[in-house]
Amino acid sequence: MSALIPATFSNHILDALPHKYRMQFMAGCESVELNFSEVLVEPGERIHHVYFPTDSFISLIAPIGGHAGLEVGLIGDEGMFGVPLMLGTDVSSLHVLVQGGGVALRMKAALFRLEIDRSAALQLELRRYLGVVIAQLSQTAACTHFHRVEARLARWLLMTRDRAHSNQFHITHEFMAYMLGVRRVGVTKAATSLQNQKFIRYGRGEITILNGDGLEGAACECYAADKETYTRIMS
Repeated sequence: MSALIPATFSNHILDALPHKYRMQFMAGCESVELNFSEVLVEPGERIHHVYFPTDSFISLIAPIGGHAGLEVGLIGDEGMFGVPLMLGTDVSSLHVLVQGGGVALRMKAALFRLEIDRSAALQLELRRYLGVVIAQLSQTAACTHFHRVEARLARWLLMTRDRAHSNQFHITHEFMAYMLGVRRVGVTKAATSLQNQKFIRYGRGEITILNGDGLEGAACECYAADKETYTRIMS
């Protein structure tokens, strides 16, 4: 579903562009409503559009063995989906899923490539963002291997909060287990521990963060490292 671009949209990559060029770039975008659990592209499919979330957020899931998967990226208004196009390929290796419904700005892949060629300012911002993505992918790989499920869950809840811009969001145990690449019983145990410490409240798929500082203390250092990397590179 497409609509007019909201006057108050915000995406940090686009906000960083010079005003005149940003208006030109936006003229080539359409505002679309993304729905929770909507699949934007499957592994092996061509990428037809790039997305700049404004109040939605998108999960990047690496397929494992054809039946399972592991979330390797979470994109909100701080970023964009379409990195493969920047690297000269139009085929996705990832399962791209809407995790938080809302608005995104969408541009056709062919037009996006033309814009990259014509704008040095866009090239600069995209190179910076690519540096963030590479660093965060490395951080996630190390986190998945070395850190406990509870600390990883706390990190993931904080990342979701930051992109949802809300302390309350809907998520099931099954989905959390899928995102973290662990069995449901492991997520249930970790969520129960965080709830017993009064960092979160969980029931019927609704999670409320009650104590953000406490949850940050329970999270692994990867949460703070991701934020520091983004600030350092994108600034």
